[in-house]
Amino acid sequence: MKIGIVGCAGRMGQMLVREVAATPGCTVVGGTERVGGPAVGKDIGLLAGIEALGVPVIDDAAVLFAEADAVIDFTSAEAAERHAALAAQGQTALIIGTTGLNPSQLASVAAAATHTPIVQAPNMSVGVNVLLAVVEQVARTLGDDYDIEVVEMHHRHKVDAPSGTALGLGRAAAAGRGVALEDVWQKTRDGYTGPRRAGDIGFATLRGGDVVGDHTVVFATDGERVEITHKASSRQVFAKGAVRAALWTADKTPGLYTMRDVLGL
Repeated sequence: MKIGIVGCAGRMGQMLVREVAATPGCTVVGGTERVGGPAVGKDIGLLAGIEALGVPVIDDAAVLFAEADAVIDFTSAEAAERHAALAAQGQTALIIGTTGLNPSQLASVAAAATHTPIVQAPNMSVGVNVLLAVVEQVARTLGDDYDIEVVEMHHRHKVDAPSGTALGLGRAAAAGRGVALEDVWQKTRDGYTGPRRAGDIGFATLRGGDVVGDHTVVFATDGERVEITHKASSRQVFAKGAVRAALWTADKTPGLYTMRDVLGL
């Protein structure tokens, strides 16, 4: 499978280049960076710290989508929306690991998925997606007297909060209870808040250092507490999951898929 990476010069982009190059059945067909960026024209392999691949970094995403079987996107919400349109135009599979998309951008991605397979997930880690399934089941099994809180910590450079993974975990818990997350979420607490509202799903956000991603879902009631935790120590787990998703799209019809579809959960 010919796989391209948009935003290939960033930390995650370089990790993806290395992972695609090391995965049997894949080849790095290209990568893009912003117009005028210092990486444009450089060999994508050397840029990622591996041997030269004979593939220069370009600044035209349309060219990449025309050449690739699948493109992996860990860039920004605005860019992901544009890339979804290009994927639909070229019927190129798209793997979106970018978080923070607003409702309009999500709608654009869904529209593009009527023309090509798109895998979108708040987290590409296999372990996190198993966690999502477990959280939904635990929320379904435990009674409404268990308060649910989602705690996450990421590196100081992360720009969105709560993280897409934290919101995904909250959405899984809400699905287990048969409610919409937007009706029960409590994303911030400040000042004199009064007692906790029954049925809420709360979020706590921590930022600092170089933390790749820690997430804990807490189910707390009188007399006991259940905590389910996932900690990522390397971005490689996200790259591995994204490449696995790209390979999975090879024989898929157009549609909007998640990592739970990829893993058969």
